[in-house]
Amino acid sequence: MRVEDFEEYEQINSALFDLIHQMDDSSQMKKILSHMYSSGGKKIRPLILMLSTELCGGDKNKSIDAALAIELIHSASLIHDDFLDGGIVRRGMPSVPEKYGIAAALLCGDYLISKAITLISPYGYEVVHQFGSAGMHMAEGETIDIKSVEHEFREKNYFECINKKTASLFASSAAIGAYIAGCSKDMALKLYAYGENVGIAYQIVDDLLEFIEELDDKKSTQESVTLPLIYSRAFGREEAIKRTVSEVHKFVGLAKELLNNFRPCAAREKLLLITDHITIDLLPQGT
Repeated sequence: MRVEDFEEYEQINSALFDLIHQMDDSSQMKKILSHMYSSGGKKIRPLILMLSTELCGGDKNKSIDAALAIELIHSASLIHDDFLDGGIVRRGMPSVPEKYGIAAALLCGDYLISKAITLISPYGYEVVHQFGSAGMHMAEGETIDIKSVEHEFREKNYFECINKKTASLFASSAAIGAYIAGCSKDMALKLYAYGENVGIAYQIVDDLLEFIEELDDKKSTQESVTLPLIYSRAFGREEAIKRTVSEVHKFVGLAKELLNNFRPCAAREKLLLITDHITIDLLPQGT
């Protein structure tokens, strides 16, 4: 089964379409969002949220608004990321800053964050707290990333950066899904750790593909210091790739072990499939 065939994927896409369709035509915002989402996207973070709700025995329909909020704040982060990195191509299309200008891009990011807050606010304290924490961690991670090219940037700095910049939203997505289902804090923390490990592995793979120049749907004018680059400086290109792939397998293994704390069910199988789909399945052949 493909991720795109998941019922939850269809629900998220439908909710996103309805949100854009109902927007006011008088501003440019509707046009910008239509451009952003016309290129598709994996919707992995909201999927993890909805599947975590199901995994904990909850009603996934109650988590749709939260899932949509996660997708919107993720989209806002991509716009701001393209602004900071000089991103000109995103998902094979002109980035929002490239197509509509910096001012419109920043305002669109503000709009998405504000809309996300309205969607997440009806949920309880734990959900809103997780959502807010993820947003703060993502911003902190970006500041670490920005200074990576200006100062000595070691392996520990890289992992601190991607843990905050990328993994925090994966982690909070999984925990939010658990809290919506009424799960215990202990189980929610296990899902948080699952999402964190998946997010770290995902970012390492993305950085590896950029390192070996296999990403053709994303283009920026500025580059970050990444794990394979750090390894290549110390050990050479071939060994860097080998060590980076080993790190991916380590974090994927940790993520799967955490899912073993939950009952076998369709939601768990889908989460396992997603875990491989965005990490192991993307690794270059022969690595």
